[in-house]
Amino acid sequence: MNIILADGSNREIANGSSAYDVAADISPKLAKKSVAAEINGKLTDLRTELNEGDKLRLVTEDDPEAIEILRHSTAHVMAQAVQRLYDDVKVTIGPVVKDGFYYDFDTGDRKFTPEDLEKIEKEMKKIAQEKIPVQREVLEKDDAVEKFRDMGEDYKVELIEEIEDPTVSLYGQGDFTDLCRGPHVDNTSRIKHFKLLSVAGAYWRGDEKNKMLQRVYGTSWFKKDELENYLTMLEEARKRDHRKLGRQLKLFMMDDEVGAGFPIYLPNGGVLRSTLEDFERKEHLKRGYDIVYGPNILKQDMWKRSGHYDNYRENMYFTEIDETEFGIKPMNCLSHMMTFKSELRSYRDLPQKYFELGTVHRHEKSGVLHGLMRVRAFTQDDAHIFCRPDQLEDEIIKIIDFVDEVMNIFGFEFELEISTRPEKFIGSIDNWDKATDALKQALDKKGLPYEINEGDGAFYGPKIDIKLKDAIGRFWQCATIQADFNLPERFDINYIGEDGDKHRPVMLHRVILGSVDRFIGILIEHFAGSFPIWIAPVQVKVMSITDDALEHAKEIENSLRAEGFRVQGDYRNEKINLKIREAQLEKVPHMIVLGKKEVEENKISVRLRDGSNKNNLDLSTYIDVLKGLNEIKSLELWR
Repeated sequence: MNIILADGSNREIANGSSAYDVAADISPKLAKKSVAAEINGKLTDLRTELNEGDKLRLVTEDDPEAIEILRHSTAHVMAQAVQRLYDDVKVTIGPVVKDGFYYDFDTGDRKFTPEDLEKIEKEMKKIAQEKIPVQREVLEKDDAVEKFRDMGEDYKVELIEEIEDPTVSLYGQGDFTDLCRGPHVDNTSRIKHFKLLSVAGAYWRGDEKNKMLQRVYGTSWFKKDELENYLTMLEEARKRDHRKLGRQLKLFMMDDEVGAGFPIYLPNGGVLRSTLEDFERKEHLKRGYDIVYGPNILKQDMWKRSGHYDNYRENMYFTEIDETEFGIKPMNCLSHMMTFKSELRSYRDLPQKYFELGTVHRHEKSGVLHGLMRVRAFTQDDAHIFCRPDQLEDEIIKIIDFVDEVMNIFGFEFELEISTRPEKFIGSIDNWDKATDALKQALDKKGLPYEINEGDGAFYGPKIDIKLKDAIGRFWQCATIQADFNLPERFDINYIGEDGDKHRPVMLHRVILGSVDRFIGILIEHFAGSFPIWIAPVQVKVMSITDDALEHAKEIENSLRAEGFRVQGDYRNEKINLKIREAQLEKVPHMIVLGKKEVEENKISVRLRDGSNKNNLDLSTYIDVLKGLNEIKSLELWR
């Protein structure tokens, strides 16, 4: 029979041949690298038999789909190892996640330890060496229910009973069978380079009313050096953990007495945050934004009108005042719409740009809270632009340029993604199409590449998601640009056009940093706590070597403070090496070290955080250096 290969060529093969047979016939090397197959546009197993006229694309280790298949297969091997080692453990779900996989287990009263992970990993290696064939089986739904019920796998029974299709697919490898769509690698020997990373608690189906399960995380790669590089990155990430550095540098704290997900900024963190916020206010004013403020709670009827009550209610908090229901704001857009409606607008007045550093509250589940990265109360650098349809593309481009300028200051590269209409949405499909087209056209006009993230837009409009790449290669979601034709309609927002009639503006929702709190967490990890001098909580620490230098040191400290620099003095009766070491642990950018010589010559010596020194300086010269570093927001310690 004949099949069609990915390059469009025809190939004659024997009846009953599989995709693997084709790969082997082309070359043994290709067969070795092939992981799965795409037959007539559908991803499937490498051992799937082909039919006359099938279109075949071989999925190799180099293809983006391959790594997910490998990791999903590794999750099955892990589940098999767990069931071999521990009696009465029930398996639940084991999906692929970014850079790895996890599997949830009902282990009864057992809690997995690091020692357990080592045992499981050892057993996984044995399973891989056994080269067990991985085989797909399709059963009638009722037969599958009976099979898993006989196995005592109650969670699988629950999942199968909710499936609407009359048949389900199972994957088996030796003594282990799992409910799964696939595809998978063809045998366990393909799984070589993996590592189990951690264990955590997780509720079945994420519902706190359900049983707590044991979630084991792992990672898997095709090549040994890829695994080693990833583990090195994880180790570096652990060193940069913003929660650890937040305590060490006295930036912020979390306290159960206050409540999970509600950060408290300590003096150092307060200075860092206020410096960022002052920077943002100035940058927005430069670009024609007006600063506004809205209340933290608004009547529930407002949230019903906007669609938040129907589409976002589970993420909101509510309260009652004078027998009237109110919603605590999870975002700032409603107040900004009321600001626009506060007076009659002409087409000449547009665009109107409102900026607010607004604190919002969202009901996050306790299991997803993570330092400053995922909290229940946070501040957004939120702005809403009301513009005419003919201004839309230019306004989107201006926001992209704004993001680009700000991220360059911090040394971030970024990638772009357009998130399209989700299943739950408000408004007409026509409005959604217009909004999505506007985002695409703006990016195309800028010549910027982007990916499409299907179905992940906000319920009121599509968005551009901007993902920052940090110093160790991780990506973080921060800035977003959302095009919204729907909320102006719901709130009957109008402007008077050139023709004297009412017209509907388009609304752009946008953030530059995103959550200020989360951005601070990202900055801590990006810079490993060694902030650029312009945002460092303490820019300069003045230290005296001897008592003879004490008064001179205090004069310098006061002079620097009078110039607006953030400065501290360390005049303890301690050895200078100890003072320097402590300042370096605090990651202070500049240390002024003053002894008898500096007093006599009326000069200063500056030790930089990286260990280098600038000696014999006039104070005025040093002040000019600091001003220059602040003015250009330099990432360097000296200029």
